[in-house]
Parts: sequence; C-alpha cells; structure tokens
Amino acid sequence: MNDQQLLDRLTIDPNIMVGKPIIKGTRLTVEYILNLLAHGTTVTEVVEEYEGLTQEDIQACLLFATKSLEDTAFMLLAGKE
Repeated sequence: MNDQQLLDRLTIDPNIMVGKPIIKGTRLTVEYILNLLAHGTTVTEVVEEYEGLTQEDIQACLLFATKSLEDTAFMLLAGKE
C-alpha cells in the first residue's frame, strides 16, 4: 500500500472530533491511536479492541504523524542538552 492509499484511510471534518484527523468511519483520532501506541499498547491490541480497525489504519496514523513532522524545525530547550 502506498503513502496516498494509507492517508486516504484518514479524514478531517470540522464537524467530527473538532476537526482532528480521524480514521474514516470512526471517531478515533490519530492523536488517540498514537497515544495508545506511545504508552505501550500493541498494534494487535488496538486492532482487537476496536472492531473494524485494521493494521493499515494504524499505519496510516503513523504515516500522518511522520508527514506532519517532515518540515518541522526543532530547537533544544534551555538546559536540555
């Protein structure tokens, strides 16, 4: 599956979840899925917990985050070297 096919699994609608990117056909935000993964939930656990969700949906969330950070410049915080 190419990048565009993965990203097509997501949508942004100002009337759903205050316009946050979500997995199409759900009210699950990309942010929520990434937070689950960041706190140790496995892809398998997420897919098993939410009926109809697929591994490709999770991949789409990860790709969206990656694309969102591509052109971001980062600066060290004072005293955080």
